[in-house]
Amino acid sequence: MIWSRRQLINMYGITEITVHATYHRINPSDIKSPAGSVVGKPIPDLRFYILDAWLQPAPLGVSGEIYIGGAGVARGYLNRPELTEQRFIRDPFSADTEARLYKTGDLGRWLPDGSIEYLGRNDFQVKIRGFRIELGEIEALLAKCPGVSEAVVIAREDKTGDKRLVAYLVAQDEGKLTASDLRAQLAENLPDYMLPGAFVMLPVLPLTVNGKLDRQALPAPEDEAYAAHEYQAPVSEAEVMLAKIWAEVLQLERVGVNDSFFAIGGDSIRCIAVVAKAKTAGLAIAVIDIFKHQTIANLAKALAMPKEVAAVEEVMQLIDQEDQRKLPPGIEDAYGVMLLQMGMVYHNQYAQEQSLYHDVFSSLLTIPKWNEDILRIVWMRCPGNIQSFVRLLIYTATANLCSWFIRKRKYR
Repeated sequence: MIWSRRQLINMYGITEITVHATYHRINPSDIKSPAGSVVGKPIPDLRFYILDAWLQPAPLGVSGEIYIGGAGVARGYLNRPELTEQRFIRDPFSADTEARLYKTGDLGRWLPDGSIEYLGRNDFQVKIRGFRIELGEIEALLAKCPGVSEAVVIAREDKTGDKRLVAYLVAQDEGKLTASDLRAQLAENLPDYMLPGAFVMLPVLPLTVNGKLDRQALPAPEDEAYAAHEYQAPVSEAEVMLAKIWAEVLQLERVGVNDSFFAIGGDSIRCIAVVAKAKTAGLAIAVIDIFKHQTIANLAKALAMPKEVAAVEEVMQLIDQEDQRKLPPGIEDAYGVMLLQMGMVYHNQYAQEQSLYHDVFSSLLTIPKWNEDILRIVWMRCPGNIQSFVRLLIYTATANLCSWFIRKRKYR
């Protein structure tokens, strides 16, 4: 690889307009530039508008909301006509009555060179661990919970890169609210990634001198803000080590052996941190173990269980017997290829010189010349003394193209 050919690209994009919308090649001067997040210029098949509250174009350098039109704009949200009508508006700048603009909710401004500077959100939508979350939706459900007078949800980032949802509540008539009850009620209507990790009870919400919510004055959550069980101290050596690790990762003073990892602020990203610290401490656990055994008590018991001499893997479970008979001899396992994988194969064939797809070791994935009539081999050169061979069989049956990725590993 010639280093001078490498480029760092900043692309702004949204799912509703088929992901990519702008393109900006990062230069060393960008790092020193006083401008914020420059996302570049629109790609050719999209139309960008930065509009004010009256849907009029904002002048050069003036902040406005980003609206996007053109070929990439989706038709709307499946089975959500109200939200579709709100977000996908008629394009007032097009003679085509069917043309639509997507209202992004993002703020930006035009720069003199025709690029766009991203300035943040104009609403309370946040992104955590790749999920876009409407805070107002969570607040509305909390307000319906018995005993809740007021509710506010924010995305706190007390530690750089560690963003989490925190709910702040005021009880009705000095009633008592518990994090466990509130979390359970929200879980009936919200997916896990939208559940606040902490529930902070306040006598009143802090306000600015203008009578608006003072979000900066909302306190950091303490231990009682989490949906923990009655504290039970760790006993065994494994429980003590796990409790220390969980408390460190979740930034809690202590963790009981019956507390659920995900109910007290844990998530998939923090699972990885737990696994890394456990490995350093000599505990062999995997992320899947935390999902299976969500309390320290259960996880410690799983660690104490004797390891099986050999794991029996069920093979050929994902294809039917008719397809199994069409496989060549010597195949260990096979599974149906997804459309996404087929697309990867296609693009790798279409632009072989561009090295579009790589394996997890960043080794070039190479496929011989396309031929549907023969068995082809995909090989990956991996570091160390292990070579993995992945066989790909593609055959044509009637009008349908059926495919499998067939794995067969060889160790030497």
